[in-house]
Amino acid sequence: MESNNQSTNINKFISSTGVCSRRKAEEFITAGRVTINGEVAVLGNRVFENDVVLLDGKPLKAKPKELYIALNKPIGVVCSTNPRERNNIIDFINHPERLFPIGRLDKPSEGLIFLTNNGDIVNKILRAGNNHEKVYVVSVDKPITEDFVRRMSNGIPILGTVTKKCKVEKLSDKTFKIVLVQGLNRQIRRMCSYLGYEVTKLKRTRIMNVTLGKLKVGQWRDLTSEELKGINALIKDSSKTEEASIKPSFQKKGSKKKPSKKRRKPRRG
Repeated sequence: MESNNQSTNINKFISSTGVCSRRKAEEFITAGRVTINGEVAVLGNRVFENDVVLLDGKPLKAKPKELYIALNKPIGVVCSTNPRERNNIIDFINHPERLFPIGRLDKPSEGLIFLTNNGDIVNKILRAGNNHEKVYVVSVDKPITEDFVRRMSNGIPILGTVTKKCKVEKLSDKTFKIVLVQGLNRQIRRMCSYLGYEVTKLKRTRIMNVTLGKLKVGQWRDLTSEELKGINALIKDSSKTEEASIKPSFQKKGSKKKPSKKRRKPRRG
């Protein structure tokens, strides 16, 4: 016989699917709109793992547990979910749950990258306008000068725009640390190339409040509750829309931009 420890209260179960609040779920139950395994549910019923719960004859399924993983990506692994890519990051991790990477690291780069099954958090972390820091340690092919540090810090013209001002610190003759809030395609490599330098090694060591720490190349771990608490605090006021990114707009001369109509999404429950 299954115990209550292996079950969930019916109103909590309904709420966990995202269709409504617990209070609204109670209204559905008392109205006789909910069934468990074909029987009309009542308040206080509990739902076990293989039970079939219907609301107005339609099945309800609990949301999967949210997963957040930190991987120290090796060189050669591609941040793609495409199974046709032989070295894709999903096959490399071989996690039992379906995950996808938050952002990317180039194939020849290594270091910290997040993976998750929660799509809502992705853009909040990635949008440049949200100013979430990412730290890289970079090695180049020739000695780093004061002029290189100054120009990298103040912005470099690449990809039809100028990179945001950033923090650059010389660590050794041919190695520097850079703190970015952007994620343009091959940004650091393009910035270095503009100044006549070639990147020989690139490693991401921190994303927001999470660092690589002692995580070895090729290993992954779940983010800790403290790390998730810190991330949620940092993204609390972040936008997850395109408005957070500054993108150049190209309009024909004399044309007027039509104001966009925004629709408010109705609140659930």
